[in-house]
Amino acid sequence: MEHAIEAVGMRKAFGGKTVIKNLSFKVKQGEIFGFLGPSGSGKTTTIKMLTGELAPTDGNLEVLGMEPAKFGTADFKSEIGILSDNSSLYERLTVYDNLKLFGKLYGAPLNRIEVILREVQLQDELAKTVSKLSRGMKQRVLLAKALIHKPKLLFLDEPTSALDPGNMAHIHRGLKKLNEAGTTIFLTTHNMEEATALCDRVAFLHHGELQDLDNPAALRYKYSTHAFHIETFAGQRLVIENEPEKADQVSDLIARGQVKTMHTDNPTLGQIFLKVTGNELE
Repeated sequence: MEHAIEAVGMRKAFGGKTVIKNLSFKVKQGEIFGFLGPSGSGKTTTIKMLTGELAPTDGNLEVLGMEPAKFGTADFKSEIGILSDNSSLYERLTVYDNLKLFGKLYGAPLNRIEVILREVQLQDELAKTVSKLSRGMKQRVLLAKALIHKPKLLFLDEPTSALDPGNMAHIHRGLKKLNEAGTTIFLTTHNMEEATALCDRVAFLHHGELQDLDNPAALRYKYSTHAFHIETFAGQRLVIENEPEKADQVSDLIARGQVKTMHTDNPTLGQIFLKVTGNELE
């Protein structure tokens, strides 16, 4: 199976309002796929269709080779992991007992609990009651819950939103390790640095429609003006168009030893986000 997810002409309507419009994309087996868009763009609705919480109104959809009619089966649920706004924990139970319960539902061995707690840096908190954890710690327990059964396909909705930079970096390393072991990851995030660092490809969604899709480097090249941004030792900041007739101007600055820094105009994913959606990140 080449693709973990295949959506063709997928549409979702609520009453007379269409919120997902003719959405077509594929997620390759073994990749980290970023699904980016402003609030209200349709990301959550799309994830709910991909995980079986909602049925598409029209179009064709396959996830792990299964069609929506099978999304409610135990076979399907055992192959996916989900961390979303709807994910929850039992506040009165300990971290260990929460994971023991969820692990039992999926047939995960008990020794998997300590392994996965080390991955999210909570190995010293396994006996602590969930209600006493910080928001960031709870987010890490939810991530551990999503990973407890080693899913083939992992859906992550803002997995590091409540984490400090140190723990975020640790989670990123864990996700890369998980991905290298074969797990496909479908990620939504408003952190464009996170998307750049983790994702093999990213898709931009706006008003329920796909605006663009490619790997981050290709997108940055596509939306670049390719101009040279030059700072001289005299403190000048110059923008010179990347055109043959401007070559002498650039080479003259270099020949006279005036160039302190020089780079081409490659936008960040955040700048591309603004370009294709016209919205600030929220």
